[in-house]
Amino acid sequence: QVQLVESGGGLVHTGDSLRLSCAASGRTFSNYAIAWFRQAPGKERDFVARISRSGGYNDYADSVKGRFTISRDNDKNAVYLQMNSLRPEDTAVYYCAAKGTIIATMRAGDFEYWGQGTQVTVSS
Repeated sequence: QVQLVESGGGLVHTGDSLRLSCAASGRTFSNYAIAWFRQAPGKERDFVARISRSGGYNDYADSVKGRFTISRDNDKNAVYLQMNSLRPEDTAVYYCAAKGTIIATMRAGDFEYWGQGTQVTVSS
């Protein structure tokens, strides 16, 4: 079992930045690939970014490429999502998810463990 807890969400204005954190506990964190997803009201849970278990590979949804950066610190059992130049369409609940593989897919259904989510609201 891996327990994930997100934090860092909030209410910001267009163009602002936020840094989300995902703190993990339980099994060896470095054995898990991590991804961030987001879900807006009435919409499906969408892939945002992923990072390999070593941190050497990352990938982003086209909608956030160049604005968001995913990183991890295996010594601190944490993954981060730095979000810059935020837009109203980034408003959603953001979730981190873990899968016991080197690099995870971009499909939400493939992930084994999820956090409870953190709300990000971007006002125009």
